Amino acid sequence: MIKEKVERLINELPEGVKLLAAAKRRNAYEISEAIKGGITIIGENYLNDALGVIHEVTQKAEWHFIGHLQRNKVKKVVDIFDMIESVDSLRLAEEIEKCCERRGKVMPILIEVNSGEEEQKHGALPQEVAPLVKAISLMNHIRTMGLMSMGPRFGDPEESRPYFIKTRELFEQIKQLRLPNVEMRYLSMGMTNSYKVAIEEGANLVRIGTKIFGERQENKH
Repeated sequence: MIKEKVERLINELPEGVKLLAAAKRRNAYEISEAIKGGITIIGENYLNDALGVIHEVTQKAEWHFIGHLQRNKVKKVVDIFDMIESVDSLRLAEEIEKCCERRGKVMPILIEVNSGEEEQKHGALPQEVAPLVKAISLMNHIRTMGLMSMGPRFGDPEESRPYFIKTRELFEQIKQLRLPNVEMRYLSMGMTNSYKVAIEEGANLVRIGTKIFGERQENKH
């Protein structure tokens, strides 16, 4: 069932749009089924969830960290993930740089934008994004690959459109700066209820969980 849902979704997506399976609280079997359907990117919100399943999933996929990242978790996240999509401060970037330097690796990241400027949400405010990217561009072990924004979780996906537009405009502005260690390749926006609007506004990476795996049971691991 998961495999078929993924195949259907991939067929519906416009060319050039990548699908990330948001695997929060999902088990190794569910993740494996998604990969069999054609998923190439798995997104995890929590380090412990990822540690519990990543070695059980035998199929090859990219693993992206998509949740709020605390600095004390950076070491382990740098060891097991292929990309961090939720960098929202210079202090966090400095910690990633330090850990990657020790390991001799370069970590691709996305800057998380709090495009709705909501107090309860993580992410850099729109006016902070360009200065943050400029500061990170001076680091040798981080490569900024684009921006990520979910937009507010309104019931009506149309209400997210202005936030997606704002994020896309930021993305284009930063692209024009042609900074070192910055390759604005991914504009990650939209979730299950808003991904269609996000794609209309330029998203080329969408994260979908419920539409792939069904409703989540919180006690399910």
